[in-house]
Amino acid sequence: MDITHLVAKRSTCLRRQVGAILVKDKKILATGYNGAPARLDHCLDTGCLRKERGIPSGERHELCRGLHAEQNAIIQAAYHGVEIRGATLYCTNHPCIICSKMIINAGIERIVYEEGYADSLAKTMLKKSGIKLEKYNRKSEESRRLRGGDQKPLF
Repeated sequence: MDITHLVAKRSTCLRRQVGAILVKDKKILATGYNGAPARLDHCLDTGCLRKERGIPSGERHELCRGLHAEQNAIIQAAYHGVEIRGATLYCTNHPCIICSKMIINAGIERIVYEEGYADSLAKTMLKKSGIKLEKYNRKSEESRRLRGGDQKPLF
């Protein structure tokens, strides 16, 4: 999860910095962070369309100039011809409904996320799809490390 937070620092979103990585066989396949598409101005430069229009988090995803971190990780893998079927997605946030549908169809088998997201349909669809969902608790993981707990790697 530390790597997802590092990737999130590249985000150009004014509202929330999100990072995602796709992992399989203990190898990072692709990374993604939320922001405007390649070759377009970043929200840092143009302002936030969602904020200007007063759109609450978790609603009207299509009214945003940016792509989500999960979308960018999946697109990066496709762009470079990297197979992600059977992979685990590590993400700083629970996926929204749009990302959840992409994750399901991409064949991703497990999602490890840290923060929640106000999207009950996404949670329902992911549960019905059989994808394993795991909420990561940073504080308990750090506490375990400090106590000298088992050094089992996350991926």
